[in-house]
Amino acid sequence: MSDRVAVWDGFVRLFHWSLVILIAGDWLTADGPKLWHEAMGYAVAALVAARLVWGFVGPRHARFGDFVRGPRAVLAYLRALRAGREPRYLGHNPAGGAMIVALLLVVAGTALTGWLQTTDAFWGSSVMEEIHETLATLILVLAGLHVAGVVVESLRHRENLVLSMLTGTKRPLDARDRP
Repeated sequence: MSDRVAVWDGFVRLFHWSLVILIAGDWLTADGPKLWHEAMGYAVAALVAARLVWGFVGPRHARFGDFVRGPRAVLAYLRALRAGREPRYLGHNPAGGAMIVALLLVVAGTALTGWLQTTDAFWGSSVMEEIHETLATLILVLAGLHVAGVVVESLRHRENLVLSMLTGTKRPLDARDRP
């Protein structure tokens, strides 16, 4: 048996790290240069659109059906985590799946409100600018929670999840794990 199994395909890994870089770039250019900020915002929007498509047609662990769970499953997983009895998942656990949905929604909302500020209807709108900035700040909050979750799961399951998102592989499942 191999000591590593493929989990994250190339597109998911490229999407993830490109999004990290582009959002960091957007934060660094929030007060200018405007051309760079907008270009990176459009690239973020294109990435999110591509990820949404990939969530329906991509390989198993990229598909939303593999990791998007309802609130009961997410809460059950968090209770098990708090009790130290959470199972290891080969793909995303229910809490991780909920975080992906939250991040995709907030990142998409940020890109949308940024674009709306370039339209005649919302040019110079302080309300739209405030919504955009609030969503951008929420990205940072969610990203911080995401990183915390990655650290906790990496420590609890003795698996470097950052490395897994670089290589695309994880160790195989054992009897206590979830596919």
